[in-house]
Order: sequence, then structure tokens, then C-alpha cells
Amino acid sequence: MKKDDDLKKVVLIGTGFVGMSMAYSVLNTGGIDELVLIDIDQEKAIGEAMDISHGLPYSKSSLKVKAGNYDDCKDADIVVITAGAAQKPGQTRLELASINAKIMKSITQSIMATGFDGIIIVASNPVDLMSYVVQRVSHLPANRVIGSGTILDTARLRYLLSEFLNISSTNIHAYILGEHGDSSFVPWMNTYIGCKSMMEYIVEMNIDMNQLHNIYKEVQQAAYEIIKRKNATYYGIGLSLNRLISAIFGDENAILTVSAYQQGEYNQEGLYIGVPAIINRQGIAKVIPLSLNNVDQEKFDKSCETLKEMIDTELEAIINS
Repeated sequence: MKKDDDLKKVVLIGTGFVGMSMAYSVLNTGGIDELVLIDIDQEKAIGEAMDISHGLPYSKSSLKVKAGNYDDCKDADIVVITAGAAQKPGQTRLELASINAKIMKSITQSIMATGFDGIIIVASNPVDLMSYVVQRVSHLPANRVIGSGTILDTARLRYLLSEFLNISSTNIHAYILGEHGDSSFVPWMNTYIGCKSMMEYIVEMNIDMNQLHNIYKEVQQAAYEIIKRKNATYYGIGLSLNRLISAIFGDENAILTVSAYQQGEYNQEGLYIGVPAIINRQGIAKVIPLSLNNVDQEKFDKSCETLKEMIDTELEAIINS
């Protein structure tokens, strides 16, 4: 990997709504030196680079943006993949798996053919499965392939809890674990308001546990509700990807809920799934294991089984073809 004092270069593959929402977020916050846009529609990538560059005089960022090709991956620190078929109304993320796995394989092969040796962030759905495909095809160390996982789900949860409890979201330590999809869950026993257990807090405030479950259901269904109304979700995940990039370049050791490769931390191995992890310049420095109660462990195991079934029945054949 490049030294920390080198220019910070990110390559974005896929200039759709998600990718460009991330790019616009980076434009506003800064933190990187060069952003290269790659898209199968090269003219679109050129147009997006022109459009976003024209806003630089009003930005605090000194970001250089250009359209490029896979050769630009060779000396990149981070490659972000947002390309892939979009989720259609009523379609589950898992139904996208076979279609996008083939796309991920092709993209990853093109990245690695350049000699790339940095960190890959995967945001294409279903993100846990696509992260698995990218790691297997790239042969990069698992800590350097990171899926966006439940980073957005967690943000949605904290926002809704903040609104409900009238407490700043920065003081709400709550996480969505599991698949970025229908089998995700909240480990409420591991949720805190400041330094106080959520379970203690709701008793003191006379809050019905069903109200918390309703908030979780709203998080779980958020993407479907947004897609129903505007056909896609992109601002939230764009900001989330920028947060992840910032944690890497800033060597922050920040705890974010990303899709991370499992090596027994939650009694599961050999797949990517959303868990809290320490993020720094090396990628995933450490997965944070939580002590789950029996109910939550069963939910986590069920989420893993959903993903493992897809890996065994669909993805392995595509990876090995």
C-alpha cells in the first residue's frame, strides 16, 4: 500500500446516483486529493467529472476530479465499487445476487490486473455477498475488502431513535447487525444512551419495548419505502461511504458497522456480514465481538445462513467459472 504522506487517491467505479452522491459529499468535506470516475458509459463519467469540478471554486476542497479508466487503479489508495444492477421496486437485495456477482467478478478482475494493492470498498447490493465475491476474486487480505454493510442501517436507526427520544444521535450508541437486508436486527442489550443501557433507560422513561421494535421495522423497510417513492436511495449511502473513506484516510480507529469477513468473532466463519469493526488506514483493524444473548445469536446465525445458502447455491459457481 502507498505511504500515508502520498496523495490520497480514490477511484470510483460506477457514476450512478450512489457513486455521485458519495462524490458530491467528498467535494464538500474534502479529505482526498484525487477522485477518478470510471463508468461503462464513459461519456457519462466525463460529464459527471465536468459537472462536479465546476463547483470547486465554492468548495473548501482542493479535490481534483477526472474521468478515467481501470489503469487509474494501479496507484489508488481506495477503490469504491458502486456499479451494478439497481434494486427494483419489490425486489429483495438477495434477488440481485446472481446478476451483480457476475458484474463484480469482471470489475474486480479489471482492478487487480493493474497491480492495485490498496483497499476496496464495496457498496453494490446485496453488499455482503458482493463483498465476498470481490475478496475471493481479488485475493486481497480480507481486512482490505470492506462492504458498506449496515453502516447506513445504523445511521437510520440512530436518527430515528434520536427523533423518538429527543437525544442527540451522537450520544446514541446503537447498531444494526447482520445482513444489509431483511434479516438484520438490533442487539438491544448492547445499545446505550450515553453510558446508560437502553434497557435501563426505557424502564426509567416508561417506554414500551414495542415502540423500539417499531423503530427497527421502520429501519428495515426504509429502503423499500424510499424506492417506492423515488425509485432509488443514494444520499444516505453516499454520506456513509464518505464517512468510511474519512475513517480510513484519517487512520481514525473509528467503530463503524461494516460488512466484514467473519473469522469466528460471532461463531461464524467464511462470509461477509454487518458487524461493528475498528476502521483505520489498514482497512478493518479488528472486528468488535459483542456478547449476544441467545435470541440475538439466533438472529445472527439465521442471517448468516441466508447468505451462506446464496454463496453455496449461486456465487461459488460464478466465482469459479
